[in-house]
Amino acid sequence: MTDPATLLLIGTLFLVATAVFLWPDNGLLTRWQRARQMTERARREDVLKQIYKTRQLGRRSTVESIAGAMHISTNEASELLIKMQAAHLLRLQNDDITLTPTGMESALHIIRAHRLWERYLAEKTGYGEADWHSQAELQEHQLTPEAANALSAKLGHPTHDPHGDPIPNAEGKYVAHDSHPLNELSIGEVARIVHLEDEPEAVYAQLVAEGLHPGQTVRLIETNGTRLRFWANGNEHILAPIVAQNISVVSMAVEVEATAVPTQPPSARLTDIPLGETAEVVRISPNCRGAERRRFMDLGILPGTEISAEMRSPSGDPTAYRIRDAIIALRSSQANHIYVKSGD
Repeated sequence: MTDPATLLLIGTLFLVATAVFLWPDNGLLTRWQRARQMTERARREDVLKQIYKTRQLGRRSTVESIAGAMHISTNEASELLIKMQAAHLLRLQNDDITLTPTGMESALHIIRAHRLWERYLAEKTGYGEADWHSQAELQEHQLTPEAANALSAKLGHPTHDPHGDPIPNAEGKYVAHDSHPLNELSIGEVARIVHLEDEPEAVYAQLVAEGLHPGQTVRLIETNGTRLRFWANGNEHILAPIVAQNISVVSMAVEVEATAVPTQPPSARLTDIPLGETAEVVRISPNCRGAERRRFMDLGILPGTEISAEMRSPSGDPTAYRIRDAIIALRSSQANHIYVKSGD
């Protein structure tokens, strides 16, 4: 015969296990259902975003293209699209997929959330450029329209993300670029970078390594079937045409902008200053964002500040600089963001 105390213990454990699994708000079953719903919603939103972007590029979305973009089978893609059509998010007509007004609104919201979050990461955190896109992919589905509005206000209602992509406002309107690829410039033509394509990641990483970013002025020097050579931000760059195609520019009048892209750097980087010499800060590179930019400003590294190179580590890095009567060690990767002119 079973001991009553044992029966009581078994019953208690059963009730506890049932409560943990079935508790209305925080039970395991409720959490699993929420996670599943979130995954399904995120997948639908990713499809809407893909269809919208494809249409913006002048191409058609098909079941096969959706399956490839979502990394699912064509059967799974078909089932998903049929469900989304039933939810009045899209229309399926002769293998052509278009968004309904409701689907368009949802697509613009998720794009807005993604690009606002990238802008937030660039300006308010220490995340590097290579991480902005992937981090925004994780957060975009969490932002409600109200949260996106609040984030936009916090950032000063930006019109473009750090890559130069336009950010739709709450009504779905945005400021578009009348741009073209860098490859289409004529020799000697001056232009301004307005967008860097952040996909594929390998190509974007190469552009970041070159120190390129929206807002820089460029002038094409040479182009042929294997390379493009151009000036940007006072430095010469050489890229393969397929890579340069990911840089969008807006042409500028040569007579107005010729002085903005001289054949020699208008200012030196802090790393170019010899030991014992003093220089004056001209600017901090726009490519320096987030926590590192704020740290520079907290240290008093502002236009007009005098900096002298005092000593260098035996390994060559970092270098100690005197900044406002304080000795600060900066790595070369940090000092390269600081542009200076001779203090003579």
